[in-house]
Amino acid sequence: MSVLVTGGAGYIGSHVVRLLQQRGDDVVVVDDLTNGVRERIGDAVLVPADVAADETLPVLESALREHAVDSIIHFAAKKQVGESVQRPAFYWKQNVGGLANVLTAAENCGVGRLVFSSSAATYGAPDVDLVREDGGNSPINPYGETKLVGEWMARAAGRAWGLRSANLRYFNVAGAGWDDLSDTAVLNLVPIVFSALDAGRAPVVFGADYPTPDGTCIRDYVHVLDLAEAHLAALDGLDRGLEHDVFNVGTGTGSSVLEVLAEIRTATGSTVEPELRERRPGDPPKLVADVSRIEQELGWTAKKSLSDIVSSAWRGWRSRG
Repeated sequence: MSVLVTGGAGYIGSHVVRLLQQRGDDVVVVDDLTNGVRERIGDAVLVPADVAADETLPVLESALREHAVDSIIHFAAKKQVGESVQRPAFYWKQNVGGLANVLTAAENCGVGRLVFSSSAATYGAPDVDLVREDGGNSPINPYGETKLVGEWMARAAGRAWGLRSANLRYFNVAGAGWDDLSDTAVLNLVPIVFSALDAGRAPVVFGADYPTPDGTCIRDYVHVLDLAEAHLAALDGLDRGLEHDVFNVGTGTGSSVLEVLAEIRTATGSTVEPELRERRPGDPPKLVADVSRIEQELGWTAKKSLSDIVSSAWRGWRSRG
């Protein structure tokens, strides 16, 4: 199999690239290296390009043809919720425009398989214990909107010219499959807390009065290596034919912010107590995946625990140069 991975030098993408390489697939990475790191992709071919730029379409087509690509895994996108609220047009151009280029290139070059990096942000703030794929979508920020539109685009391409696609809605991703592929961005809870501890600051908890057992938000944390394996399962599943094209990727188990902080204290040996602040607008009390569909159709299930996630993230954090 020859796979083109957009955003393959990034945090999640580089894990998928390594797994593809380990099983013997040929890999081509398209990445503008804004957040990606060249050394993460090993001997994969690198095509340095911004997938959303107008001039990138012929670059994509050339890469698909030159390397006889038969499948695409599309990660390249902007993903900061707050920034998407401040710069909605930029997010639509990057996330929707980038996918439009990828789909156009795939159609023009006869590439018929796509795994799309979507998000649980498509759900918004559902008032349910477990979020099902068919439970409805009400994104509450431009980032979530662009991911939902991306799913629509992939589905429309299937109707128009036969693209087979799988859209993976991630929940909260953390951890490191290998120390050298750890998360370098300080955007999510675990690295944010590590950064605060390194700086001698108390980690901040936004809201301790939610209707949850300890008052803090509950989220479904999935190990990045489990997530990467889900992409390979989805890619392989496209050959068999799938009943559905949207899959949650999580563990089906929620952990509160304070529970995550307790695991971080265990991993780091820190005794720093968190600083409690007011809630942030738009944070649902609980967001946990129903993972029955991906288990039944793709045979995938998360294997790693919250302890595995935090301890691997800490090892990777400490190994940074």
